[in-house]
This record gives sequence, structure tokens and C-alpha cells, in this order.
Amino acid sequence: MIAHHVLFWLKADTTDEQKVAFRNSLQTLENIDVVKTFHIGIPAPIERAVVDTTYTFSLLLLFEDLAAHDVYQVHPLHKAFLDEFRVYFEKVIIYDAE
Repeated sequence: MIAHHVLFWLKADTTDEQKVAFRNSLQTLENIDVVKTFHIGIPAPIERAVVDTTYTFSLLLLFEDLAAHDVYQVHPLHKAFLDEFRVYFEKVIIYDAE
């Protein structure tokens, strides 16, 4: 399995409507057939020194293997999301683990 965890920090001037559109577009990525597990999240209300709650959205995807991950990266839905919404990114960090 490959875990693909993406943390998005959106720009401070992103409107609530833009955040809804961003989340809705993230949701379309669940329709990519190589995605085995899918979760969109926001920071949980947990206050501990080791917990980062500064991001706007979290996307966690699980793939069967690296080949499936690679298919996802070039899939039209993923490319469409990036093309439309990368302008809202202040910062993105990706953690890939096997």
C-alpha cells in the first residue's frame, strides 16, 4: 500500500465560497478508480504541542501500490483539480509512505 497524505494551506484571502468549491473539487478525486481509501479532513480540535492544526484541508488517499499512485498523478480529474485550484495554495506538503 501507498499512503498519500496532502496538507493544504489556502491563502488568507480565500473566501468561504472558494473553500467550498475547493473541497467539492477534492471530493471528485474519490472517483479515480485506483483510489482504495479516501478521506478529506480539516484540523481536529486537538490541542497538543505535537499536533499541527494550521492547515486548511487534509487529503488522505491509499493506493494498492506505487503503480496506482503513478496513475493517479496523471489522471484527468487530478490534473483538472490542480489546474483550477492551485492558485489558492499558500503552501502544500505531501507525505507519501509505503
